[in-house]
Amino acid sequence: MILDLARQGLTVSAIARRTGRDRKTIRTYIARGLEPPAYKPREPTPSPLGPFEAFLRERIGQFP
Repeated sequence: MILDLARQGLTVSAIARRTGRDRKTIRTYIARGLEPPAYKPREPTPSPLGPFEAFLRERIGQFP
């Protein structure tokens, strides 16, 4: 549907309004053609509490 609307000459903003999608998503679909965008899962980020995990577990264990 997005590609058909683009071929009809509609702007990216007009297509986004009609489909309810973000303009960046519309641009991605138009650039890729019939192939859907391939999103990769994000790599997990380390926890900021990681260095303190042992201390926190110890303190929780001592809690009444």
